[in-house]
Amino acid sequence: MTKLCPWRWVLCLVIAVLGAACTPSEKKSIRIAIGTQDATINCATGGLLVRELDLLERYLPREGPYEDVRYDIVWRDFSSGPPITAEMVAGSLDLGMMADFPAVLNGIASEQAGKRNIYIATLSGSVAGAGNGIVVPIDSPVHSVADLKGKRVSVPFGSAAHGMLLRALSDIGLDPERDVTLVSQQPAEAEAALRDNTVDAHAGFVPFAELFPFRGAARKIYDGATTQIPTSHGMLVRAAYAKEHPEVVVGLLRAIIEADRIFERDPERYSELIEQVTGVDAEVAYMFHGPLGIQTRDVALKPQFLRGLRVAADTLLLLKRTSASLDVDRFVDDRYLRQACAASGVSYEERLSRHAKVPLAQRDARTGAAIAEPKRAAQIWVEGEGRVRSYESAASALAARHALGAQGKRVRAMFVHDRHTGLKLLAEQAWYAEAPDGDLDAFLSKDYAETWARERKGDVRQLDDLKVHPALEQQPAAP
Repeated sequence: MTKLCPWRWVLCLVIAVLGAACTPSEKKSIRIAIGTQDATINCATGGLLVRELDLLERYLPREGPYEDVRYDIVWRDFSSGPPITAEMVAGSLDLGMMADFPAVLNGIASEQAGKRNIYIATLSGSVAGAGNGIVVPIDSPVHSVADLKGKRVSVPFGSAAHGMLLRALSDIGLDPERDVTLVSQQPAEAEAALRDNTVDAHAGFVPFAELFPFRGAARKIYDGATTQIPTSHGMLVRAAYAKEHPEVVVGLLRAIIEADRIFERDPERYSELIEQVTGVDAEVAYMFHGPLGIQTRDVALKPQFLRGLRVAADTLLLLKRTSASLDVDRFVDDRYLRQACAASGVSYEERLSRHAKVPLAQRDARTGAAIAEPKRAAQIWVEGEGRVRSYESAASALAARHALGAQGKRVRAMFVHDRHTGLKLLAEQAWYAEAPDGDLDAFLSKDYAETWARERKGDVRQLDDLKVHPALEQQPAAP
């Protein structure tokens, strides 16, 4: 065996040490696997916008124990909440977003598997319950939930729309097991089924109760706002993951807060982005996220939304959709959100008490008059314009619509508000109570419109049957 001289031993040792020093140490990798619902557009600020605008990378921790961390960010898109739950329970996803009913089932499923998922933030919601709805084929004779008796109704089982449908039927004394035939159907199937009249109605979650009517596939007859039971979509995380990487969870919540700010500043632009990514028409995205939108975006875990979770838990148990109960107070954990708000300069307590929608702080685009009463306001999105025009009343918007037509301009969408609930409606789908002086009030329900018109000795019409009152034609245009 050949022996090495002492100096050669020293040389070998130096080379070995230098070689080790020059070999880069492998960075620690942290996975952030997030289950999104891109087409469920009130989840946009939790998933789609954060991903498309690279906001998460901006807020992830980079110092201290995270200085040498490599983040493995995984985004996975789903059509509804239940598959996200299955992936979270299996450990394939770390975070997920879904509505109140599937969130409750998520919490129950994780506990039954000997694990724990927690609900950490709201993404979007309505304290009145707006967002989920029931639609029927365009020429259907069905105009109310009562008319669904004996009918075939499709709904994505386990979704927020499923919960809304069960409540709506039960509220008028119909038994969901005996009085209607419920079939499980995802939104992509439902649109074709409504056009082909192979179902009598579809109960849809956001945004499909607006999207199908906008595309001419259906007519909306019922909105969850009728129940006055709060509904929301929120963010969940595996409790073990949040305990191991709390700063990462806070970073994601800070990105969501920033996405809220961005959307509020320019809802038209980011509604267009939603359409580019999901195919959901920008006009429908604007209905939810623009001023006086159908739902509001706010990360705060408001008491009303916690009530909505409790109602969901009670409803699922009562209707035997689950055999287990859920302790909502233990399920909801706001500690990470409070830290994110503090780091982002947001008062969490102020957010808890805020209930107003994003205001329509504009003047009438036709006359310059102040827009004083939100339930009577209207808007028009003109083709080629980056901002939606606003009007003090449906009557003023009607006059503007006729003038735009005479100028050869195309109206992308016209919005009005339900006089009863304030819900934003597609003008073509609304029922109007027309007073003798030409004044108009819009309604989702034909019954409400007829009652309102009868009390005022007016008529009920739809948009294409309305004529501009001569007095409105004579009003001066805004400077």
